Amino acid sequence: MATLATGAVSAATADAAKPSVVIVHGAFADGSDWAKVIPLLQAKGVHVVAVQNPLTSLDDDVAAAKRAIATQPGKVVLVGHSWGGVVITEAGDDAKVKALVYVAALVPDMGQAAGELVKDYPTASGWAHVVADQAGFLSLTQEGVAQHFAQDLSASATAVMTATQGPIQAKAFEQKLTVAAWKTKPSWYIVSEKDHMIQPDLERALAKKINAKTTSLAASHVPQQSQPAKVAAVILEAVRAASE
Repeated sequence: MATLATGAVSAATADAAKPSVVIVHGAFADGSDWAKVIPLLQAKGVHVVAVQNPLTSLDDDVAAAKRAIATQPGKVVLVGHSWGGVVITEAGDDAKVKALVYVAALVPDMGQAAGELVKDYPTASGWAHVVADQAGFLSLTQEGVAQHFAQDLSASATAVMTATQGPIQAKAFEQKLTVAAWKTKPSWYIVSEKDHMIQPDLERALAKKINAKTTSLAASHVPQQSQPAKVAAVILEAVRAASE
């Protein structure tokens, strides 16, 4: 048993040399939203963890991300998609986190709520297909997923995404951040030019505000599904930078 324990410690020490990637999914999704990107990162020897957000509140999602960060052996590159960008902005204030990657994401400032970011822009068309249940959790209709969330994917793929989506508590969008990790951490941002959930103009403005290294893709709200290799390439660039 002592030999096994020693081996485990040695492996953890070796792994600590290369940053791990912790991925935080967005609203109307779960960790499987990243199933095409994760193997591409793993093929490059990167350890990856996809957080399963409860989507019950900002605090709950941040806590889930922090638990995942805490289990990593060393440096972390934190990736957030859509609502996940809000989560990593708060959870990224951790000494282990060396880089932030935002994918078609909302990026509030300290003291700001996610919902405040969209008020100066036209409402994105996908939000006409969001429905609320009696408990205040929001979901996308099948038409919303197929035509506005992931319009560059097949019908069979969007049917699965509709079935596996994670409803988000509406009040989460009103909860304010207490910290903004992008103020002190290097950032990357992927703009989805055909996004129907967040206005591309807003994405570009957010990327500029946080001084992120920006990549623009002709993609829907989920470039991690429609253009996974290009998304993986951006994350790997952040991993390389965090390794230095």
